[in-house]
Amino acid sequence: MSTISPIIPYSDLRVAIDFLCDAFGFERHELHEGDDGELQHVELRLGDDVIMPAPTRLGVPGHAQTYVVVASADAHHDRAKAAGAQITMELRDTDYGSRDYAAKDPEGNSWYFGTYRPLK
Repeated sequence: MSTISPIIPYSDLRVAIDFLCDAFGFERHELHEGDDGELQHVELRLGDDVIMPAPTRLGVPGHAQTYVVVASADAHHDRAKAAGAQITMELRDTDYGSRDYAAKDPEGNSWYFGTYRPLK
């Protein structure tokens, strides 16, 4: 069995966590601070899946692209838009049976949300 959890670097990790939770519905699962008070390890959950927003020492912010399966793309889109997410692709129906949209977070990472579930 394998699990994939993307590591997504952010220059302002605490602001990113708040945005991801407010706009995209993630929940704080694990937040570990070092002795200096800086976040060292973060896990955010959405359903059974986890992403790991990270400090910039783990990469360059603003270059990630992540697809997330959601139950209702319309409801998710409305939540993200209300929370100030930059919608980069409006809701659409695809020829492969998905309802999806795309948004960017404040640091420029691209997020795609849809109802298409790749094979697990």
